[in-house]
Amino acid sequence: MTTPTAQPAGADQTLSIPGPAGMLEAAFDLAEGPARAALAVVCHPLPTEGGTMHNKVVTMAARALRESGVATLRFNFRGVGQSEGRFDDGDGELEDLRAVVRWVRARHPGQALWLAGFSFGAWVSLRAAGELGATALVSIAPPVGRSWDFAGLVPPPIPWVVVQGEADEIVDPRAVFDWLATLPRPPQLVRMPDTSHFFHRKLMDLRGALKQAVRDWPPPAHG
Repeated sequence: MTTPTAQPAGADQTLSIPGPAGMLEAAFDLAEGPARAALAVVCHPLPTEGGTMHNKVVTMAARALRESGVATLRFNFRGVGQSEGRFDDGDGELEDLRAVVRWVRARHPGQALWLAGFSFGAWVSLRAAGELGATALVSIAPPVGRSWDFAGLVPPPIPWVVVQGEADEIVDPRAVFDWLATLPRPPQLVRMPDTSHFFHRKLMDLRGALKQAVRDWPPPAHG
């Protein structure tokens, strides 16, 4: 097992984390600039459609969080890259996230947990937010209206931003907006015009939107 050690900000560390179906491949990156007492676990899109922790939306979201003072840990769900196991339609992937968070908390005690996810990863992280005690949420193109059940899914009352492209060809933006309108405490919603599911030519806009959204979220910067 590999434990992160001090190194230059943003330097990627490849890790192997014990998971319920075998080892999980992960990458840890330190915060850039003044650091907050927080670490964000970032979940990738659907494995059966080529989703990995190296997806450009995932890596850009992680970059934006690091530039906002939050360390990040991306990981591959079971069966992706060097992660062992097989795709389990969301349930096993939820177990993977639980295992990663346990690992993080054992090695970074005292750090607030932020959860972030893109598409399928947004659904997994939203399902886990309450039970894992997340203190903030970032959801990019949550797959409302597809195969994943959002009925009755109500995230805890914590800072939460949803970023949704208005020209998303995979997730119906209207389904996302309608679902958010049913929640007792809707999140901050960032609607990005002329933006596809994978944010083609809009990745820098995504970066800026996320940095703006989380700028004043707790915990405050220190150091």
